Amino acid sequence: MSGRQKDRPWLMRTYAGHSTAEASNELYRRNLAKGQTGLSVAFDLPTQTGYDPDHILARGEVGRVGVPVSHLGDMRRLFQDIPLEQMNTSMTINATAMWLLALYQVVAEEQGADPTRLQGTTQNDIVKEYLSRGTHVFPPGPSLRLTTDMITYTVNRIPKWNPINICSYHLQEAGATPVQEIAYAMSTAIAVLDAVRDSGQVPEEKFGDVVARISFFVNAGVRFIEEMCKMRAFGRIWDRVTRERYGITDAKQRRFRYGVQVNSLGLTEAQPENNVQRIVLEMLAVTLSKDARARAVQLPAWNEALGLPRPWDQQWSLRIQQVLAHESDLLEYEDIFAGSHVIEAKVDELVAESLAEIDRIEQMGGAMAAVESGYLKSELVASHAARRARIEGGEERIVGVNIYETTEPNPLTADLDGAIMTVDPANEARVVAALHDWRDNRDEARATEALAALKKAAAGTDNMMEATVECARAGVTTGEWSWALRDVFGEFRAPTGVSSAPVAVTAEAGTPLALVREKVARTAADLGAGRLRLLVGKPGLDGHSNGAEQIAVRARDAGFEVVYQGIRLTPEQIVSAALAEDVHCVGLSILSGSHAELVPDVLTRLREAGAADIPVIAGGIIPPADASALIGAGVAAVFTPKDFGITEIIGRIVDEIRKANKLDPLEVPA
Repeated sequence: MSGRQKDRPWLMRTYAGHSTAEASNELYRRNLAKGQTGLSVAFDLPTQTGYDPDHILARGEVGRVGVPVSHLGDMRRLFQDIPLEQMNTSMTINATAMWLLALYQVVAEEQGADPTRLQGTTQNDIVKEYLSRGTHVFPPGPSLRLTTDMITYTVNRIPKWNPINICSYHLQEAGATPVQEIAYAMSTAIAVLDAVRDSGQVPEEKFGDVVARISFFVNAGVRFIEEMCKMRAFGRIWDRVTRERYGITDAKQRRFRYGVQVNSLGLTEAQPENNVQRIVLEMLAVTLSKDARARAVQLPAWNEALGLPRPWDQQWSLRIQQVLAHESDLLEYEDIFAGSHVIEAKVDELVAESLAEIDRIEQMGGAMAAVESGYLKSELVASHAARRARIEGGEERIVGVNIYETTEPNPLTADLDGAIMTVDPANEARVVAALHDWRDNRDEARATEALAALKKAAAGTDNMMEATVECARAGVTTGEWSWALRDVFGEFRAPTGVSSAPVAVTAEAGTPLALVREKVARTAADLGAGRLRLLVGKPGLDGHSNGAEQIAVRARDAGFEVVYQGIRLTPEQIVSAALAEDVHCVGLSILSGSHAELVPDVLTRLREAGAADIPVIAGGIIPPADASALIGAGVAAVFTPKDFGITEIIGRIVDEIRKANKLDPLEVPA
């Protein structure tokens, strides 16, 4: 045994929440008992996007990908018997971050906690929602104001809280290169800090306290060396920006503080056991280097490409962290990469290229302007399309997917439907009933008065956090808080980036795309249509639009006329668009688990409109039993993450269009 003193390990978390506040509370307490040292709360999509569970858009989404929190009573139950003054809680919440922090603060105070001792993080990075995750609500200007008000409030009232973590995680999921990930995150941080500085709510002498509470949430992919160098580059650039742009002289306040969840995009449905070693490699990228070590780590589970992980799967990921921290000698040494000329050269390269991209964004007017112009989104869509093309072409190799596909039977997935956790479909009705009970039993006059005060603050210049805290105490609901602000600020539909994305896959004679283009053209001619028309739709609240965007771009390049209106549509809106555009196929993309309810609804509405002959394709994280049920309900085909060949999928769509229109199959391979 070495006599060296070990560093303290990072905070160990698992990202969790499902069904109800009560069920999630039980899960949190079990995880803490297993040695987890912090909480990471996953909220369901209605909570993230500001809808109550009884809203039409919440149908099929309640409790699916996280816990529903509609009011103070839910937050009380979520943290029952968990002493918040002793806890470090991360909440993955963005558009409604101010609201959830207010609920958290009030519950902590009810427990007798001193708000100045509360520790944790609210994600609160709205820019990446416009670009990749899709849970935005309000336009960029008001969203930045909400963030600014929350930061200035916490610096004064909850000083140990991280009011934002600039989140590059989802940028990588959306296809960002390391340079884009660094540059876009840093540009977001600059926009936020500039807004706080210019608001006049923080004295100049306290601005270092603001900088010290800015944290980051990053992604670590399987390219181990590149990812570790990325983290070192992040730290160097943050030190430079905070010193030169904001004059922060205290090195501790300039420290790059980040948490990480390793890459879920790279987890595969095919041979999912390979995901375990991927997770380990990705974790090493953010733990091996002491000078760039994460402050908090949460790992996905091996089966996340299949569906919702079970508690045992989450335990496995927690144990991976614990073995590294407690059994290895990692924490006994100084930085083991110091002095490496290979590492230094790569870090220098990433720093130079990232600073150049940051300057480019600054010349456009900053991150918010680059969002509104569509530049950032189109760049991400293009990067993702290029990556998918490399995978399909075999240039980027993924074990079990495009190489070494032969496999023995997998005992982990022998019972595939039992290898993931499912949420009881009856759960939604129970949550809605509980919401109605809450509204019936609150002080309605106080809630109404609190909402009026919130709208007055939003319409003026007052900090909105105080009014939000009173809304929490008054029994206001998540949907009511959000609609009050929608009435003042309006809503925002972010650019899709599809129309401006460049061609990523060539269509020279003999290539797979050229053959599919031939099928598309011949089928259009057989139907007497100028071009085949495909509607790509995202029903419900799932904002993970990457897959839908890649299908839309490839279908466009294959000769389709593509109708894609972005995220957050009702089945009624999708069917109306399909009829208005006279499309030949409807493709639905859902990753949140709401496919079982929303896809059949689209089918029913098409039949009622006399358009049952339009084939419907479904794609997403859809378990085998659900896929069979969808096919039985009339869906023409179901695609899941194992179907990585987008050109092949487009070819299959053409086949289904021909079948639906009683055309003979084409003898054109695809």
